[in-house]
Amino acid sequence: MSSTVPVSDSVVASGFPPCVVHEDESLLVVHKPAGWNTHAPSPYAGEGIYEWLRHREPRWATLSILHRLDKETSGLLVFGKTPAANRSLTAQFTDREIGKHYLLVTDRPVERDAATVTLAIRRDGARYLGVPPASGGDPAETQFRVLRREAGRTWIEATPKTGRTHQIRVHAASLGWPILGDELYGGSRADRVHLHARQLTFDHPETGQSVTFEAPAGFESDAGASRLELRRACVNPIETDAFRRVHGAADGEPEVFVDQLGEWLLIQSEEESIAREWWSRARLQVQHPLSASPGHAMPAIRGVYFKRLNRHVRATTVTQASPTRLDGEEAPAVFHIRENGLRYELSFAEGYSVGIFLDQRDNRRRVLRNHVAAEFPLAAAGTAGRELLNCFAYTCGFSVAAAAGGFRTTSLDLSRKYLDWGRRNFEANGLPLEGHDFIYGDVFDWLRRLAKKGRRYDVVILDPPTFSRSKEHGDFRAESDYGSLVSAALKVLNPGGVLLASTNALRLEPERFLAEVSEAVAGAGRRIQKQHYIPQGVDFPISREEPAYLKTAWFKIS
Repeated sequence: MSSTVPVSDSVVASGFPPCVVHEDESLLVVHKPAGWNTHAPSPYAGEGIYEWLRHREPRWATLSILHRLDKETSGLLVFGKTPAANRSLTAQFTDREIGKHYLLVTDRPVERDAATVTLAIRRDGARYLGVPPASGGDPAETQFRVLRREAGRTWIEATPKTGRTHQIRVHAASLGWPILGDELYGGSRADRVHLHARQLTFDHPETGQSVTFEAPAGFESDAGASRLELRRACVNPIETDAFRRVHGAADGEPEVFVDQLGEWLLIQSEEESIAREWWSRARLQVQHPLSASPGHAMPAIRGVYFKRLNRHVRATTVTQASPTRLDGEEAPAVFHIRENGLRYELSFAEGYSVGIFLDQRDNRRRVLRNHVAAEFPLAAAGTAGRELLNCFAYTCGFSVAAAAGGFRTTSLDLSRKYLDWGRRNFEANGLPLEGHDFIYGDVFDWLRRLAKKGRRYDVVILDPPTFSRSKEHGDFRAESDYGSLVSAALKVLNPGGVLLASTNALRLEPERFLAEVSEAVAGAGRRIQKQHYIPQGVDFPISREEPAYLKTAWFKIS
């Protein structure tokens, strides 16, 4: 007898990522959205859902990949948490005892109600070919069954009996039923590849009972629906209501970047006309609240603002650089967003930056939860009595997360206005200012002073602007001066302490960035004990058209 486990509200309410369908002592079952790799294709290409989960919670550090889905395919994945679970499920996959049922949609005529394809699969460059079994490819078999025909489209259940790369896509195309959105295999253009792993059935590795997990497909007709599915998977609306909603060409929208900031939408582009054109197309779809499940929705949009992307923002006034209203209500002078359960003050009236950098959300979570990655705690003995120095603190986002997590913090910035903003962020979260320092001044100058005074910290955060200028130090350019910044920071980092090094300097490639940090550590006579590299978060997807810009690495240093 099989028990069926659907996606549940209780998972979302627990604070888990919404992509989690089920967890027990042996298994983690997730609903992967289209557009997210199962695992990272290269060290600097962004985390796959496997890496993102494995490094998110200490109890997930031992997750094992047992099967995969293509980046373009959505649906159910099961990860093993124990050696016994891995052995059991691997054997079931190998012996073809696991029931896998997919849903696909095609817009081509489908005359038959059922078909079985036994073409072998052979790689041909970026594609795969279906070839006769005797020709030397990997044997493959897929059974197809029509579920319904409606409005020129046919919904088909595909049951693969083997597990070859692109198997269903190749076999469907061989029947003249290429999947909608699968242009690689002749499908019509669409917002996404309409292929979804909707059901998994297997014997539970601990109880031996047959279990079935199900997840709905979510093939929506609205443009942009698939990119919203990606955000639904990683953003828990109970904890967070601010995220990157559209990330340029990686989301099929060149020159448009859209942030949801609570009840407000911020569209960024080089020209206001581009933002207005996007909004005219997207407004109906955007009004659908982002929801992980019924009852757990993001707030509806009250107003829409435009910010002009400007490389020469220093030559503009605060008023000229501030976002302007495009549609809807006027935002209050100050409003708050929620991130990882914490509150942050934002404003559209204070210049180019609105008060938070969303691409550091996961890193702030690492500080808050005292957990950098699998087997890499931020403070192994706990945060009580530990000190964190936040350089280039801006509005003290990292400091707020650290203080909420139990650290004593020092926030250092060249702007009194932003440090005052940071104090208000502490107050918004009920965090006392007493016991936390806010230092106004040049980072290099103060690192020298703190070192001379014998001040030492257990964690140092380095997230500098690409360019800054001060009277004390002169010009700082991340692409040429990052190594000297690390050298200065190491003088105040305790042995065994952790350094966060981050930059969005486009011309500083990941390899050179890591090399500069490593050279600075070696030059100080110290050694890197652990290292964990992450580019930007899942809601800032990386593609050939929209390459990674953020480089972040955590180092435990002797």
